[in-house]
Amino acid sequence: MRLTLLRHATLVIEIAGHRLMVDPMLDPEGARAPVRGTPQERPNPLVPLPVTPEAAAEGVEAVLLTHTHVDHLDAAGVSALLPSDPVWFCQPEDAEDLTSIGFTDVRPVPLGDPVAWEGLTLTRTGGRHGRDEAAMQGLGPVSGFVVEAAGEPTVYLAGDTVWCPEVERAITDHSPAVIVVNAGGARFLQGGTITMEADDVIAVGTAAPGAVVVATHMEAINHCLELRADLAARVGAAGLGDRVRIPADGESVTSPV
Repeated sequence: MRLTLLRHATLVIEIAGHRLMVDPMLDPEGARAPVRGTPQERPNPLVPLPVTPEAAAEGVEAVLLTHTHVDHLDAAGVSALLPSDPVWFCQPEDAEDLTSIGFTDVRPVPLGDPVAWEGLTLTRTGGRHGRDEAAMQGLGPVSGFVVEAAGEPTVYLAGDTVWCPEVERAITDHSPAVIVVNAGGARFLQGGTITMEADDVIAVGTAAPGAVVVATHMEAINHCLELRADLAARVGAAGLGDRVRIPADGESVTSPV
């Protein structure tokens, strides 16, 4: 298994001979407006991709889409993937959007009901995109995915969620060896964080003492305020520095981890 962070939540996972992409946000630096109502309104993305969109999408057979917010699916990502027309695994709420774009193999995954594909088992998990009901309703549903294959470490992609019972249950049910969390402490001017901050990442690492935690979703979109260095200091102080990886854009985490 090889997991490569491209930028923000966009990952490439190479597992059991397959190449998967997670949440393709592939547009150029500064291509679109800031996320409004946030403390630092700067054009997004804040940083460039480490490779071209075409190189990122090359050989991708399937996409795991956690939700359709523009920092997880953008026009450049769609354009790069359209020529290969991969399989899209998504939450049922997003299937119509993907088919309307022009993708022909869109497969909504029921919550908690494993789906088999080419030697992989994919299980969609739940999460909470915020710390109160109003935030979650405003931001809409989100999902995570567990990816399993014979002879490979189990990978749990938590998606845009804070630490919550759904995340704890996914860890208990699947005992993942690698847990990818969307950190960065994304937030608006009002309310709490809507993705994991340091306390959440520490909670994940504590709940899964046998797993490596990979923290992504940082320093690329203007409403993500917690920096890699700050998270590294916090997890180090919590005694988790050897198990929490905070990759730079373009950096890979490989198995054995």
